[in-house]
Amino acid sequence: MSEMEDLHVSDCERCPALVESRSRIVNGTGPADADLLFVGEGPGANEDEQGEPFVGRSGTVLDDGLRDVGLAREDVRITNCVRCRPPENRDPTDEELAHCRGYLETEITRLDPEVIVTLGKVPSEHLLERSVAVTKEAGSLEDVRIGSEPRRVLICVHPAATLYDRSQAETFEAALERAAELAGVDGSSGQTRLDGF
Repeated sequence: MSEMEDLHVSDCERCPALVESRSRIVNGTGPADADLLFVGEGPGANEDEQGEPFVGRSGTVLDDGLRDVGLAREDVRITNCVRCRPPENRDPTDEELAHCRGYLETEITRLDPEVIVTLGKVPSEHLLERSVAVTKEAGSLEDVRIGSEPRRVLICVHPAATLYDRSQAETFEAALERAAELAGVDGSSGQTRLDGF
């Protein structure tokens, strides 16, 4: 069993509405030693079907954005605030977020990432525990205590925002560039700067 496999939630009945609407639990994916952890809101229809976070159109945008800053999906870990698809793709409720919080905190503790990148309003507000104006604050870095440890959280617009509003693409790309820079990735080669030493 890999270091992260034991983080896989295989059976959870805490949220009746989510149990009803899901076809499977969608766990985080990516290496156990990733420097960057991307946190979305929750699975959508594609994710629920395929069992992996960010695999629909938003996933394509995220993959393209990562590639543009010298990263691949295989270099980062991607997870969600809630692991089950909310009905009609609605936002998860505060109670649902609270029920899944322990799973997310355990994942963060085990991974111990350099930077946590929140993709959109729900994960930003959930992890920072305050109201967030994502478009205005995208690219800003905040120190916050998650569990018992201080963490660096970088706010980013959701990849889907770039599909509905092309002006968000630049904001999204700039936040990814900052994330890569903070994690020590050299955009020209996709290698961390530490690899040369």
